[in-house]
Amino acid sequence: MKTSTRYLCVVIGLMVLAVGILPALVQAQTLPLVKAGELTAATNATIPPYQFVDASGKLQGMRIEMGEEIAKRMGLKMTWINVGFETHIPGLQSGRWDASITGMFFTPERAKILYLIPYEYQAISIAVPKGNPQKIASTKDVAGKRVAVEIGGYEFRQITSINEEQVKAGEKPIDIRTFSTFADAFQALRAGQVDAVVSVDVNAKYYQDRGDFERAVSGLRGSPATLAFRNKEVGMAVLKALNDMRKDGAYDKLMDKWGAAKMPADKPLELKGPDMP
Repeated sequence: MKTSTRYLCVVIGLMVLAVGILPALVQAQTLPLVKAGELTAATNATIPPYQFVDASGKLQGMRIEMGEEIAKRMGLKMTWINVGFETHIPGLQSGRWDASITGMFFTPERAKILYLIPYEYQAISIAVPKGNPQKIASTKDVAGKRVAVEIGGYEFRQITSINEEQVKAGEKPIDIRTFSTFADAFQALRAGQVDAVVSVDVNAKYYQDRGDFERAVSGLRGSPATLAFRNKEVGMAVLKALNDMRKDGAYDKLMDKWGAAKMPADKPLELKGPDMP
């Protein structure tokens, strides 16, 4: 009798599990993906601790773990394409990948051409050599100095905007020098080719915690970071997985592990896009 009862409990448990899993699997098979059964995502693995390549050549970081968990909940294999940030939007538009998981900042212009999920709050920092030899304490202190930034991203647009505002106010122009990746930008700082680097807060803190550089200024021009998609259906499926992660605590655990800033908990995450409010 006890054996039969245990067997019945196992069967019921498997049936309950199937009820939860099967709809996700069925939905995954009908999604308009680049490759059936796979979530193909572009990342830019040069921004530790968000996404980077470790000493063994493996992708690591908060966004890598987030992407893997999302794909798992959708019943899909996760496929990563590690490419420069400047290729992410053209690659989405041309159908080379389903998603960009690299911390793309939200802008109204991007929401007119892509489907976006704001999922993390970001601001930017000014990183300098250890000891801050030039005593940089504000954006005015980099007027006339050489400042490195990755080309094409939110950080580039913001330091360009700050520069324009300061020049109008009578400050010397910032010598903004663009690099293909943040890794290249920080290498230029290490080599003394620039005086500072503008990057996201957590990236700058990562290098400071390692003892490589120092954050002279942080918390500038905060804005939500997003996941980006070429297709609304795929975006909605990922949105469900993310909101499920928020409900069961997986989102909080992941963000806390990597020191990332969470979105407000008083409402669910939302999809923004060309035909969305």
